[in-house]
Amino acid sequence: MNKKTIIRTLEKIALYMELLGENHFKVSAFRKAANVLELDPRSLSEMDDILKLKGIGKGTGAVITDLIDKGESDLLNELEETVPKGLVPLLKIPGLGGKRIAKLREAIGIDSVESLQAACAAGEVSKIAGFGKKTEENLLHEIELLGTRQGKFPIWQVEKVVSFVEQELQSIAEISRFSVAGSYRRTEEESSDVDFIIVTDAPSIVREKLLEVLPLAATIAAGDAKLSVTLDLDEQIDADFRFVIAEQFASAIHHFTGSKDHNVRMRQLAKSKGMKISEYGVEHEDGSVTTFESEEQFFAYFDLPFIPPAVRKNGSEIDRVDELAGLVAIEDIRSDLHMHTTWSDGAYSIREMVEACRAKGYRYIVITDHTQYLKVANGLTPERVREQIAEIRLLNEEYEDIEIFCGTEMDILPDATLDFDDELLSELDFVIASIHSSFTQSQEQIMERLHMAMKNPHVDMIAHPTGRIIGQREGYNPDVAQLIKWAKEYGKILELNANPYRLDLATDHLMMAQEAGVPIAINTDAHAIDQLKYMDIGVNYAQKAWLKKETVVNTWPLDKFIRDIVRK
Repeated sequence: MNKKTIIRTLEKIALYMELLGENHFKVSAFRKAANVLELDPRSLSEMDDILKLKGIGKGTGAVITDLIDKGESDLLNELEETVPKGLVPLLKIPGLGGKRIAKLREAIGIDSVESLQAACAAGEVSKIAGFGKKTEENLLHEIELLGTRQGKFPIWQVEKVVSFVEQELQSIAEISRFSVAGSYRRTEEESSDVDFIIVTDAPSIVREKLLEVLPLAATIAAGDAKLSVTLDLDEQIDADFRFVIAEQFASAIHHFTGSKDHNVRMRQLAKSKGMKISEYGVEHEDGSVTTFESEEQFFAYFDLPFIPPAVRKNGSEIDRVDELAGLVAIEDIRSDLHMHTTWSDGAYSIREMVEACRAKGYRYIVITDHTQYLKVANGLTPERVREQIAEIRLLNEEYEDIEIFCGTEMDILPDATLDFDDELLSELDFVIASIHSSFTQSQEQIMERLHMAMKNPHVDMIAHPTGRIIGQREGYNPDVAQLIKWAKEYGKILELNANPYRLDLATDHLMMAQEAGVPIAINTDAHAIDQLKYMDIGVNYAQKAWLKKETVVNTWPLDKFIRDIVRK
């Protein structure tokens, strides 16, 4: 349990109460408790008694006690059962929060996306106070966009499903090995389902245990070769579990990872050699089957190097295998340049984040908490930034194996000014500039904001440069080609934000940046220790864009980072 989980739970309870039209003061109590914890600079382990904090009452304290003792909240579980299922998807529509949905429900009985769409089309929503015709048009547009995404799940949603399933698979003794496959393993931005390959000598036992432990909406097929189900988590998503024996694993994981076009190209290659590839191995004309201990062996059998799943796209990757050795790999990553702590909206202290990064073997990191404009994230004032710098400098003296740099994720304000002045920025080792507000501004205004940040000599990097959230919002629509030109002109880094919600910049833009000679930093933007694992997703996504090791800043040795960035 960590502080951020408690904060999220309190906020979710407040939201669900709001959806149900609960008393304003009751909703406020949970939001206030969440805010108290957000503003407290200590992590959960550093607090003597969290229940004695001013702003934590009897009801909120009971939720916190539940979370610490049991890992879940009875109240949240009860609310999740009570809130009509059709209301929750409405939260995905930009412009709708709990209070507005409750108002729609009370005024005209809205209880689902479908009923809202019908009400907007009939002109009923614009008659409600506080909505109007323009809002009604915007809601219809957003619902149409939501409809185009039906049947596809964004990678951040699939990541949660995969993590949940993997925990269950690890607990089943009869499973000796497993791996996720399919589009998720290829780090596609969206997937329609999830696939797992399971090595077991007891498929029937594993099948029955999976049917017991997984939250199921439906069982589609259940045999000794495959189990197909519909999982009922936050959303209902289909999952296939393929049962194989050990010697079949390499061929099966290749086959079910895909893509379809990659597999077609590999089958053509095998056919030219008088062989046939299947999920069980490589079949020969005499009927014998060759199996492999690893995918590396599988590819080597066809005189190919290992082809990372992320680049298995349309078959053309087989013509580019000479480039694979130069692609960035997770083993190359020496640092993470974007992370948050309890000083702003992170879940862990600076020391705890440092220790977690040491465990990952990083040589250097940058602490980059939010700035004062972002009040919702407890952004730091100039005074607090200087206090943090002092703490980091002292902490740095304790470690010889990792260097901790003082940084910030500074807001680029709507009027194109920066949240901090040059004097303060000059005291920091690494300055990130990013946009978190006024996404509806014109492209001209957005570009003016980005240009002002680019021109500032103290700014080192632009974070999540388009502001997109995969499957939820398109971002603020910058002219990325121009942004890349400015990055080259002013010597700035552009970020590949590895958080699966973002993956920003997208692959096409990453390719453009590399071609222009613009350096890219792959960062997790971690707000908690467990989010540092997103570096794997970020590196895989970078491989999809064929990013070379030398393009990626956080593969640099410490002395180069200091020379070229910190002391530039």
